[in-house]
Amino acid sequence: MSTSAPPSRRSSSSRLDGYFRITERGSTVAREIRGGLATFFTMGYIIVLNPLIIGTVQDGTGQYLGGGSEPNLALVASGTALVAGLMTICMGVFANYPLALAAGLGLNAFVAYGVASLPQMTWADAMGLVVLEGILILLLVLTGFREAVFRAIPAQLKTAISVGIGLFITLIGLYDAGIVRKAPAAPVELGVGGFLAGWPTLVFVLVLLAIIVMMVRKVSGAILYGIVGGTLLAILVESVFHVGPQGPADQNANPTGWGLNVPALPDHVVDAPDFGLLGQFNLLGSFTNIGIISAALLIFTLMLADFFDTMGTMVAIGAEAGLLDEEGNPPATRRILVVDSVAAIAGGAASVSSNTSYIESASGVGEGARTGLASIVTGIMFLLATFLAPLVDIVPYEAATPALVIVGFLMMQQVVGIDWHDIDIAIPAFLTIVLMPFSYSISAGIGAGFVAYVVIKIARGRAAQVHPLLWIVAVLFVIYFAIDPIKGALGVS
Repeated sequence: MSTSAPPSRRSSSSRLDGYFRITERGSTVAREIRGGLATFFTMGYIIVLNPLIIGTVQDGTGQYLGGGSEPNLALVASGTALVAGLMTICMGVFANYPLALAAGLGLNAFVAYGVASLPQMTWADAMGLVVLEGILILLLVLTGFREAVFRAIPAQLKTAISVGIGLFITLIGLYDAGIVRKAPAAPVELGVGGFLAGWPTLVFVLVLLAIIVMMVRKVSGAILYGIVGGTLLAILVESVFHVGPQGPADQNANPTGWGLNVPALPDHVVDAPDFGLLGQFNLLGSFTNIGIISAALLIFTLMLADFFDTMGTMVAIGAEAGLLDEEGNPPATRRILVVDSVAAIAGGAASVSSNTSYIESASGVGEGARTGLASIVTGIMFLLATFLAPLVDIVPYEAATPALVIVGFLMMQQVVGIDWHDIDIAIPAFLTIVLMPFSYSISAGIGAGFVAYVVIKIARGRAAQVHPLLWIVAVLFVIYFAIDPIKGALGVS
């Protein structure tokens, strides 16, 4: 007689393990929770940063997002956290992947400065274009085209994408913390005038060293502990030395101050969220205001950037988590891409810009996250943040960005998977890796690698080795890179 319990009597923990395959992927519930928290604290800055990018720009009619002649950052912050939370939970439930989503950096800047601010355009029109872009991306996923393109990419180019993103997020971490900055006589320099200075810089260095020490000592939760401990240290430093915020970079005002947030205990913990931005989009208004050709080119630009950013991100996360198959593909690729596409639609429909997968999810993977349970934890934190925005505001760049540097190192280790003696793959891989941080664009690096790969194969008489879909993608990237001359030739402003 069997002594095993019937399915109806299985413990909730067993059902949780079975659904998310936690044990199968070499993780535990505790690691997933810890990883989900680490991801949230690493990318929670978007709740503050997205409103600063899209909430402070007037549209073509002089109005700010949400209407009115003054920015309403709290309104944008609530919507940002809401959509990020819901879509990240969807990623966990439907795709079972440790990947978080939020308003895409770069995409939001393009929507603000390249779309909404055009003459006669409104924010509702701009968000309508984002919705249309998301719908088109979703159709490409459902027809299998997006996944087919992804599988056509050589495995070593996928590895190069992961390495390039590692360098990219390292640069983000160093720049946001003020460790590297713009310089008068060079693109960047170390600290202020070539020297590390200021209490915030010391906090960054101490947090980075603390995480490194905990990692080499194999302390579980090193990244999360570093972020939390760094935040507490930053609050203490600010309360004693009154460092204050950095001023505008071009005015060189208080250059050794805190970046983004000044750490301090909040006056109040809970605020009622305002979701008034939901549904404020005009699906076809841009076609009337700026013309069919201009609107179509804007959709194409948004779509191409969104199309490949997510591919690079999910490969990088899967590689770091050890979840990729022998061809470099993550499990449930189509489900991941479907959720990501729906997130683009949701971001536009909620007027907070296209939502996309975040490479900062790698910080959670670094804490041991391997399943969608971590994404659910991150999503719940985003939803709570709609009420607890004051708590999110106390984490400064200097306490959170050391995690990005550490994760960049972890991702850089994959570079050994590229055959640097094979010039057919080495040059495209090199261009992919270096152009991501140097151009501050994941899509630019991916595009350069693809185009170079096809050109080299042609030059060496090996064009037949190029997958047909890569020919299409390479041509699309050529158009993407030459979009301004094309617009000029078509007489489009």
